[in-house]
Amino acid sequence: MSKISPLAIIEDGAVIGDNVEIGPYCFISSGATIGDGTKIAQSSCIYGKTTIGKNNEIFSHAVLGSVPQDLKFAGEDVELIIGDNNKIREFTLFNPGTKGGGAKTIIGSHNLFMGYVHIGHDVIIGNHCILANAATLAGHVEMGDFAVIGGMTPIHQFVHIGDYAMVAGASALAQDVPPFCMAEGNRAYLRGLNLTGLRRHLERDEIDELKIAYKELFESGQPLKDVASELVENTSNHHVHNLCNFILKTKRGIPFERKNI
Repeated sequence: MSKISPLAIIEDGAVIGDNVEIGPYCFISSGATIGDGTKIAQSSCIYGKTTIGKNNEIFSHAVLGSVPQDLKFAGEDVELIIGDNNKIREFTLFNPGTKGGGAKTIIGSHNLFMGYVHIGHDVIIGNHCILANAATLAGHVEMGDFAVIGGMTPIHQFVHIGDYAMVAGASALAQDVPPFCMAEGNRAYLRGLNLTGLRRHLERDEIDELKIAYKELFESGQPLKDVASELVENTSNHHVHNLCNFILKTKRGIPFERKNI
C-alpha cells in the first residue's frame, strides 16, 4: 500500500505504483508515472510527462521534468525517463528532452545524483554513474556506464563521456572523454586512465592491456585516429576496441596533450 501525505498535490491522470511514498507539499503532474517502491520526499515536484521506475529515492526539493531551459522550446510533447534504484538528492533539477534532440532525456538505473546536480535537456545517462554535488550537464550530453563526475564540474553541450570514465571535481569539460580515462582541469584534458575505478571492476590483465593501448594512443605522438584504427585491427581485447571505437567516432575531439616526437 502506498503512503501518500494528504498535503501532497497529485493531479488526476498520474499513475502511482504500489508501495510508493510521497511526502507533504509534493506536486505530481497528470502526465507522471511513478514506479513501485519509489520514495519522494517533501516539497519535490514531478512535472510533465515524466516516467520514474521502481525503488528510486528522491530527496526533498528535487524538481524533475520541468520544461527544458532551451529558448527554442515551444511546448512540444517531450519527456523525462528515469530507470530503477536511483538516488536523487536534494535540489536536483532534471529537464525533459526537446524536439531537436529526440524529445527525451533518459536516465538509467543504479545512479547517484548528489545535491544540486543539473541534468539538461536530451541528456542520456547509463547505469551505475555518480554525479557529485553541483555537477552540471548541458543539453545533449551522453554518459556511459560506471562514469563519475566530480563536484562543481560543468559539462559542455553535446559532450560524450565513455564507460568507466571520470571527470575530476572543479573541472570544466568541453570535449569527449573516452572510456576508462580520467580528465581534470579547466579546461579539462586527459590525465591518464581512471585506475581507481578500473581496479574495482576489471581484472589486472585487462587493465594492463588498456595501459599499453593508452600509451600508444596518447603518448606516441602519432595521429590519434590512425593509431586507434590500427589497434582495432590488431587486438581482440573488447575493452581496447571500446576505447578505440569511441575515439574514431568522436565529434568534439579528445582533450589530450599532443607530444612532438
